[in-house]
Amino acid sequence: MSVLDELPAELRECLDRVDQTAFGVFAQLDEVHRRRHVNGRSTSISALVNELAAEWGDAQWRAAGLWAQLRMRTLWNRNWPDLLWVAAAVPTAVAGRKLRWTPAEMDLLWRTAATPPDGPPGEDLLRIPVSALKRLPLTERKPYLDWVRQARAGLEEDPWSAHSREKRVLDDLLAESTVDDPEAAARSLLPGYDRFAVLLCEEYAPRLGAPAVLPLLRHCAAAASANPSDTWLRRAAALLTPEAVALAGEVLGRLPAHREYTIRHRRDGHEWTQIVYLHERTAQLLRGMVWACELIGEPRVTGLLGEVAVATGTGLGGSGANSRSEMLANAAIGVLARRGGPEVIPQLARVQAKVRKKSILSKVARTLEAVAVQTGLSPERLMDRTVPAFGLDPDGTRTEHGLRLGSDGSVTFVDPAGKVRRTIPKAVREEHAGLLAELKATAKELRKTLPAERFRVERALAAERIWRWSEVCEYYLDHPVTGSFGRSLIWEILQGPAGLPVRVEGRWELTDPAGRRIQPCPDTPVLLWHPISHTADEVRAWRDHLVGTGLRQPFKQAFREVYLLTPAEERTRDHSRRFAGHLLRYGQAKALLTERGWTGMSLGHWGREYGSGQAEAVKELPGGLTASWDFHLDEGSYERDGYGATASVCVSGSIRFTDEHGDIVPLAEVDPLILSEALRDADLAVGVTSTGLDPHGQGDYWTSYGFGDLSESAQVRRDALTRLLPRLAIAERCTLTDRFLHVRGDLRTYKIHLGSGNILMEPNDAYLCIVPGLGASDRLFLPFEEDGGLLSVVISKAFLLAADTEITDPSITHQIRG
Repeated sequence: MSVLDELPAELRECLDRVDQTAFGVFAQLDEVHRRRHVNGRSTSISALVNELAAEWGDAQWRAAGLWAQLRMRTLWNRNWPDLLWVAAAVPTAVAGRKLRWTPAEMDLLWRTAATPPDGPPGEDLLRIPVSALKRLPLTERKPYLDWVRQARAGLEEDPWSAHSREKRVLDDLLAESTVDDPEAAARSLLPGYDRFAVLLCEEYAPRLGAPAVLPLLRHCAAAASANPSDTWLRRAAALLTPEAVALAGEVLGRLPAHREYTIRHRRDGHEWTQIVYLHERTAQLLRGMVWACELIGEPRVTGLLGEVAVATGTGLGGSGANSRSEMLANAAIGVLARRGGPEVIPQLARVQAKVRKKSILSKVARTLEAVAVQTGLSPERLMDRTVPAFGLDPDGTRTEHGLRLGSDGSVTFVDPAGKVRRTIPKAVREEHAGLLAELKATAKELRKTLPAERFRVERALAAERIWRWSEVCEYYLDHPVTGSFGRSLIWEILQGPAGLPVRVEGRWELTDPAGRRIQPCPDTPVLLWHPISHTADEVRAWRDHLVGTGLRQPFKQAFREVYLLTPAEERTRDHSRRFAGHLLRYGQAKALLTERGWTGMSLGHWGREYGSGQAEAVKELPGGLTASWDFHLDEGSYERDGYGATASVCVSGSIRFTDEHGDIVPLAEVDPLILSEALRDADLAVGVTSTGLDPHGQGDYWTSYGFGDLSESAQVRRDALTRLLPRLAIAERCTLTDRFLHVRGDLRTYKIHLGSGNILMEPNDAYLCIVPGLGASDRLFLPFEEDGGLLSVVISKAFLLAADTEITDPSITHQIRG
């Protein structure tokens, strides 16, 4: 049957205005369609059409396009195999040619495309009409815009159409054709597929669609490749008006505050949830804006790109080894790489500290290497030299008109008497509003930099990095930002003495706990002191000194845990089960390990998205080694989690080390420092995420963990308490034993376990449940910023229980009084 025989009446009438020579081509293609099966097998339409097309001109190609359009219209939702056979070659071949379509032909194309029977139009039905309309001058498109809107509305009924190329082209055509309505033009390019797109439409649509901005917006929406081409950048440069520059900065500036959200779907009796951050269409448009930043020379752009890279490169929920939008994170890092220069280094350091997606971190490492090559420095030395000072004086402050910015990122007021006050007087806020706004903006950037620098310095400790003393003085002691870390850390001369920095007569020296002065030469090699390389007496002396002088370190150094091989590990030889068999809160454990550089931990009950019942967390270590830690789900996990997909609890297994070839390395052959730091990560994960810490827990594991032997981290906690107890107001009521801090109240005596913080009450060891909260210990000096904060919790509970007659919380007094 010919295509004309199957057309509905309204389309046959349109054919009266079509060139009669087209019907000859229709007949030829109808014959091709009848010959589509040879010996029971489908033949290629391309080969059959090519035989005819050798003699075709413009008119015949237009006729072929009409035939394909009409044939697909008759097959729509009736015969998908035949439809796909036609769509396999003819629409693409016709759309790729520059044809001079008549108004009658254009009308017929759009009638067939916009009004298919039984459902919305698809990409195949729109390919020829869209290509034909794109080639018309803007002034000649108006008669067809209603058809375009109808086709676009039909496509929006199908959620999958958002990804189609034709849908994007339709949106762009409408945006270009509605320049007299800026808001409508912008909304055409920003379909509300996610909350960020909705936000942009609601708050920015009139400005985004303005004549000075819309051309760039359209160009950004077409940023479909992985990297911008030279042609794309040249076109963007021509479209970058001052209005477009300002608005792109505002839009990208809103992105760091945007968060993912969950959508619940229901269809055909089934329900499922979807986590949404940015739809592909929105992300692609924002990628174009990021690319455009390469052409903007303003210094603020570098920080903005860093913000975008961190926000989009971070995992869902703010942590994890995935990425909210790897597309945007890579785009921002790519622009930073092409901008180059030392000013991009702090932004890349922030990405390294926060993001855990391996592919993104690899891109950051390559960028650092490239910038380092430009400067002739190693990436580590380059990062030393590029930490921003934020306008702070060497003492770590900046003070103007009484307003003070501190190295901790605080903005305070210094009154005429020299007293620092947190509240800024109203008169000062009004008189120096501009300065205050500047200081607050700088403080915000500084607070983002501090964690990245702390992470970098602690990583150098674990890697035994070596500096020259002159470098330490310039970049870690005299620097107003890193100085807040470096001046409270112990530095050691390579194969020599160690000390804390002190400034004597304008130069930096080191002093040991006995007060002996060490004067390194500028070229003397130094490194950060690590307790694994020193005797117990040396470690004890440093710990006593820190507590005695009230010096708080930014991370555990003197009080750092050391993990040496145990007899059990010497017997197992190639794996450690020191931290095996623990029940951990899965989500929290995964986030904590990811934060410390472990990847691959993905557990779940079903589906690729949620992982399987077994997983392996891995971490790349210095010297080409890789640590692997096994995890699995326990027998009752599926029932415990309500037969859903996500796991709540996981079980830890063995830890192994492999070399660059994947061969297992015996534990005795692993560098002691590398081994210790890997096991420290595991101890931290167990110590913070174990279900044995649950105040309302029960069962054998909860009992064994909550009141059993102390791990290395708990032993360090006990060691710190030994030094802190004499300084406490409740010292006479406290006694320290091997596992417990005994606290004598007026009603009872209590035993606080140093590993879990759980409490037993004498004389019958009844369990006392207290949910941790703020207390007196929060104002107490602690010698380090403890991960997990359990030392603070233990001391807080001790203060509370020492005055047990003053406790008013009925949930606690009921347990104490029985």
